[in-house]
Amino acid sequence: MSTPRATHGTEAHKKKPLGWLPAAVLGADDGLVSTASLVLGVTAAHATHLSILITGVSGLVAGAMSMAASEYVSVHALADYESAEIARRHAHLKANTKGAHDALVTSYLSLGLNAVLAGEVADGLMANGAVGALARQELLVSPARRAHPNQAALASASSFAIGASLPIVVTLMVTTNYLLPAIGITSLTFLFLLGGWAARAGGAQVLSGALRVTFWGALAMGLTTCVGTLFGHVV
Repeated sequence: MSTPRATHGTEAHKKKPLGWLPAAVLGADDGLVSTASLVLGVTAAHATHLSILITGVSGLVAGAMSMAASEYVSVHALADYESAEIARRHAHLKANTKGAHDALVTSYLSLGLNAVLAGEVADGLMANGAVGALARQELLVSPARRAHPNQAALASASSFAIGASLPIVVTLMVTTNYLLPAIGITSLTFLFLLGGWAARAGGAQVLSGALRVTFWGALAMGLTTCVGTLFGHVV
């Protein structure tokens, strides 16, 4: 007789959205859509193949650096805020140790612990570092979860560059006459797969996620191509 496997908790864990997923998807999607749109725009304006390639590479470098700078600044601001809050908690603790202990007890009571156990947990946390206890409990900050600006900047730049590399590779492999359909088809296919993968990893509906990402990418590339065509005719 076989015994049922405890799979419910594992399945629920697998379906839990991954913390790194939104940033990775955003970077790859932004890199692909923005670079493909640039290439399509200048191609529609009848630029030379070399100019198209230079535009794509420039878009990759500029976009990756912009993503890195933005992510670094935002995450660094979060790190500064966390440090300032921990310093403020430290000053408050030195002035009111009993109040800090009572605040910890109250927070654990709200989580369902009984009064005796909540007091014991608070005593243990206070004995092993009250500042860390308050930071973890009130700010959800721990050394393992502290913001790292350099890592965030590198991850954003890398994911952007990965997405942006696709239209550049296509530009290198395809002649100018076939560049518009080649980049359009490969970019939309990649966006469809990216959206589906992100939706699956996050536990959402795969088809709706894939279509959502593909639609907005197609809209951006279509509008940019129209602008390039307009200026190409004017010039």
